[in-house]
Amino acid sequence: MRGGSVAVVGGSIAGSAFAGAAARLGAERVVVLERSPGRLEDRGLGICTHNDRFAELVDAGHVPPDTRRHRLTVRRWVTRGPAGEAGGPDGRGRPLWVQPFPFHSHHWAVLWQALRERTPAAVEYRPGTTVAAVGGDRGGAWTEQADGTRTPYDLVIGADGYRSVVRAAVCPEAAPEFAGYVCWRGSYDAALLAELPGGAAAWPEDECATVCYPGGQVVLYRIPGLAPGSTLVNWVFYAPAPDWLRLDGPTAVAAGALSDEQLDGMREFAARQLPPYWAAVIAPTPRERTLLQPVYDLTVPYRTAGRLLIGGDAATVVRPHNTSGAVKALQDAHAFELAGRRLGGRSWEPLLAAYDRERTPAGRELVDLGRSLGRAQVTAAPDWSAMDAAAMADWWQGQLGGGGSGFGGQALGRAG
Repeated sequence: MRGGSVAVVGGSIAGSAFAGAAARLGAERVVVLERSPGRLEDRGLGICTHNDRFAELVDAGHVPPDTRRHRLTVRRWVTRGPAGEAGGPDGRGRPLWVQPFPFHSHHWAVLWQALRERTPAAVEYRPGTTVAAVGGDRGGAWTEQADGTRTPYDLVIGADGYRSVVRAAVCPEAAPEFAGYVCWRGSYDAALLAELPGGAAAWPEDECATVCYPGGQVVLYRIPGLAPGSTLVNWVFYAPAPDWLRLDGPTAVAAGALSDEQLDGMREFAARQLPPYWAAVIAPTPRERTLLQPVYDLTVPYRTAGRLLIGGDAATVVRPHNTSGAVKALQDAHAFELAGRRLGGRSWEPLLAAYDRERTPAGRELVDLGRSLGRAQVTAAPDWSAMDAAAMADWWQGQLGGGGSGFGGQALGRAG
């Protein structure tokens, strides 16, 4: 790669990681083309990383060890109680199981900022740049902007998400598939918990709560705020698609775009389905911090074509149940960099082939696990009223299959 030029389409977590990897491999010029005109710090979604996966990425040099994060230790599963006592004595519902949960939670933008600051200074970022098309062959690649300007590169990396322009050029037959349900998402200042019945103390800070109901579940946990020392409530509400939602290809309803009627419908649904404490936790979320994402799956038969390569959500979209999205993107970039180091920059083709051999099957495994978890927890969930701790533990193991589970992401060293 020494002396070569690389364009990375997309500047989020995957894009920042791939740009850093290309620069460390010796590319003379690395350009990140990000369509958003400003910084990406307004993306306030919560994400989690398994403690072991985070430590591996720190040891490999991809994540700063002092990245701000929130420590989680247990995942408490609950559901509504029987009629007349739906909320239980504390309004939190009937306990099902307390599961060990060795994870860190992150604010998407805080993690992105840590990665961005770690990127070598030589990497050139171009916000507000829309890539309309890409192409190339074994001899090189190019990007084309919306105004028709075409720029040649030695390699173009697609880290441009589930509506990827680069994926459309690499394998146009691959497209996201709707899973049949949606997730509402929201976050807000955790100080507001003090105003709820029972206050913040009813929900320990190291606890990820999973509230189950027929046809869905809500996962709630705290994340760091943008300002050091601040904390946010973060929640993901898996639910049937509302009647008003019209899917026209992969889409989402952005934060701030939901109507009063749509928000009221979600809150009323939560009040009917959830124990009162958790419905009350969701209710204070402001419009500008609430969004709707239909759940999709995406896997590809291959990740490279000529001098084009895809990674992150451009290559695989995994249901959030896996708790592996950020890890998956960083591991894609790690595999790319490791392949380049092993091959010593002899030529592009072996590097791309080695990356494809490792990450294409890894992506399929994660998508398969996400589908299994989605069926078990949402579309074909058990009768929660009949479950106890022993049944929950058996049910959980049944979702993971016999081998390495992949929950929280695969081990970084799995491919050597």
